[in-house]
Amino acid sequence: MNTAYLSLGSNIGNRKDWLQQATNQIDTKCGSITKTSAIYETAAWGINEQPTFLNLVLALDTLLSPLELLNEILAIEISLGRKREIKWGARTIDIDILFYDQTILELSNLIIPHPYLQDRRFTLVPLVEIAPTFNHPILNRNITELLAICPDKLEVIKI
Repeated sequence: MNTAYLSLGSNIGNRKDWLQQATNQIDTKCGSITKTSAIYETAAWGINEQPTFLNLVLALDTLLSPLELLNEILAIEISLGRKREIKWGARTIDIDILFYDQTILELSNLIIPHPYLQDRRFTLVPLVEIAPTFNHPILNRNITELLAICPDKLEVIKI
């Protein structure tokens, strides 16, 4: 069994419902969710001129390989109306693999650990809630330490 940490975000329509539907499908199709953070509201990152996001992070026990997990996640996003038109644009649902055990992987379509997670408070704040001592396999710092030095100053509000 492997443990993956996933980040979910939504900023279109009924954001809580999109997060719930995605969580349900992940639990059904990808493995067993063992921990889920609270939901947090944040301003958009990357492209600021769009609605605010609701975000959460979850821990998943999975037998899927990283690429199998990615394929399932992409299928879930499509089933929930995700359109990839503008990078960092508005979306019904976004699901990212943050970590997969201590795996370090760099492929054209998948990089693990997620290359921007240490720069984004909206991933680190909920991740600290469920895995504060998890160690980043490249940066060799735990999540609590990464949050303390994160350059992102966007407010992350627990709802």
